[in-house]
Amino acid sequence: MASANIVLASAQQPIKAELRVLTMSDEQITNHIYATHVHADDDNFDEDSLFAIVENILKRATVVADNVMLGTHGHPESIEEKAPKVGFTPPLCTLRHLSSLMTCKSPGEEFAHKTTLSILNNLSNYSWDSKAVLTLAAFAMEYGDFWLLTQLHSSDQLAKPIGILKRVPTILSRPGLQKHKKAMVELNNLVKVTLEVIQCLFELEKLSSYGTKDVPELSVAMNRIPIDVYWAIITIAACMTQMCCIINDEDRTQDLSPFGQKINFTLNLLRMQIRRCREQIDKIEAYRKLVKLLQTPTEITEVFKALISSRDKPLIDGSTNGVANIDVLKKKNVLFYISTLDITNDDILILKPIHDGIRKENQYKIVWVPIVEQWTDELQKKFEMLRSKMPWYMVRYFSSTVGIKFIKEEWNFKNKPILVVMNQQGKVQHPNALHMIRVWGMKAFPFNTTAEENLTNTVDGIVSIWFDIHQDVSNWIKQEKYIFFYGGKDNEWIQQFNKKAATLANDPVMRDTKTSIELFRVGKGSKGEDEPNILGHFWNRIESFFFSKTHKKTEQDIVTQEIQKLLSYKTESGWAVLSKGSRLVVSGNGTTMLKVLEEFDKKKELVREVGFEICIKDHYEKIIQTGRHCCSVDIPMNAGKYPEHIKCPECPRIMETYISYKCCHIDGPMNALH
Repeated sequence: MASANIVLASAQQPIKAELRVLTMSDEQITNHIYATHVHADDDNFDEDSLFAIVENILKRATVVADNVMLGTHGHPESIEEKAPKVGFTPPLCTLRHLSSLMTCKSPGEEFAHKTTLSILNNLSNYSWDSKAVLTLAAFAMEYGDFWLLTQLHSSDQLAKPIGILKRVPTILSRPGLQKHKKAMVELNNLVKVTLEVIQCLFELEKLSSYGTKDVPELSVAMNRIPIDVYWAIITIAACMTQMCCIINDEDRTQDLSPFGQKINFTLNLLRMQIRRCREQIDKIEAYRKLVKLLQTPTEITEVFKALISSRDKPLIDGSTNGVANIDVLKKKNVLFYISTLDITNDDILILKPIHDGIRKENQYKIVWVPIVEQWTDELQKKFEMLRSKMPWYMVRYFSSTVGIKFIKEEWNFKNKPILVVMNQQGKVQHPNALHMIRVWGMKAFPFNTTAEENLTNTVDGIVSIWFDIHQDVSNWIKQEKYIFFYGGKDNEWIQQFNKKAATLANDPVMRDTKTSIELFRVGKGSKGEDEPNILGHFWNRIESFFFSKTHKKTEQDIVTQEIQKLLSYKTESGWAVLSKGSRLVVSGNGTTMLKVLEEFDKKKELVREVGFEICIKDHYEKIIQTGRHCCSVDIPMNAGKYPEHIKCPECPRIMETYISYKCCHIDGPMNALH
């Protein structure tokens, strides 16, 4: 009785093992197969030539099998012949050894798994796709040989006895066909699927030349190749077992259905991965084509077509609300206004004077390119609302992934609006003219780099930032008066500075020397009311001046130094700038400038001799030599291209770089975080 129990347990053990093989996770399979793999040293092995031969065999053999088993009328002779490289020598000994490892094995998943591991151990020095094709080639020799004999055994005297040895007449007899037809058809179909799986593996290998960085899906697919190879080889082993069972006319056969499920799943997954890889590669090729086109452009409309993946009438004319063809841009200079849908009325209003100004020329057109990754009904409504406020051209529901990628990577679009200026040939004249337009408006026409350099190369240009900030300021600048611009976050400092500056402006010495000094607090109206819009425009203009000055230049000049100083005051508790008309005299942080005014009372008599300007500049220079405080310049990273390194505006050192994050809660309700 004990003996019987032992036999029963032994008989059940393979069944449990079989279930484990077919339900193994990818991780479990990996643990099994990676132990069999060492660094591949098969660089000289011509797997492509071997696979060409295998395809020639199996594509014809499966057609012959269908003709015999299903009564079809396929023509194996019409199948395209794939030629191996001249001089290719098949690894015959290896193939025979692999064939011996697979033939005459007992049916069952456990045995197929053991055979697979044995094959992998024997092919440890080969790459994964080479392992697969060598195993398939070993099977193809047997499978192709059998179906070749079915065609020749009745007509060729040599083939006849060989066919008898291989039991071909037995299988092709009426009883043999009746008994094994279903199994043979299932086997033949599985051979076709396995061949296609290995074709997919070879295709992935070819696609890998693009690199996983540019084709993310390729990384996923390549990482899975060892598992795909495992399922291909275990399926081939199962097919060889089934073939042996059929040829030997055995009652017990290999159940191929679970292998069919696994290999079909593998094939569908590979097809999906290859399709995604091709989609990503198509985008890469289209992107490269676009980059090449923009390096040697010939006509603005050709560039525009490539950029937006043009369709018929892709434009809307904001002045008529009608659709328009690309030809309206032919032989025109185009200002591409590129933004997300998160723009304000102020963003749109900045361009309206430009639109009005260039209409007279009729050689310039503005085109809004809205950047939306995925359009929804809600976003389309928002687009319609925004476009109703724009009198220029706009692209309808722009969604070219290649164009968006180009705009982000080549034109440094980072969700903040930019204005790329192109000439009639499609050559970029300025990568982002929006900065200089914010500062100078139509004075920056024709919005190219030459115009920008002319505007930003003089210190006097800095004061133009606040020329139209208030009517009083405009009048004072025209009258060449001295003006103290000041502001900050510390109200106590502001009151102290205002008191000291007003005292200085009303000092008898100033009146005697006819030195007229005016005060203007940035962010406050003439009646003392808060004007946050003016304050916002003020700092936006300073930032824009900074970007206009630094997007191209690497060396710091006096203008860059002064504009950086102004930008550094944005985070200060107090700051002040003194100008004479449009000319900058001195500027400083709150501590320095308040000290200048507090101590100037001792120096003011010198004004009668050398003048106010020389006097206050000399005094300012002496004070800043006694000590400097830390200086920081905040630059929004999403405003376009920014300099990698910045020299301190107050000393010759390179400033340290920090990263800060900011939210002003102005983009609508806060979404719940998950």
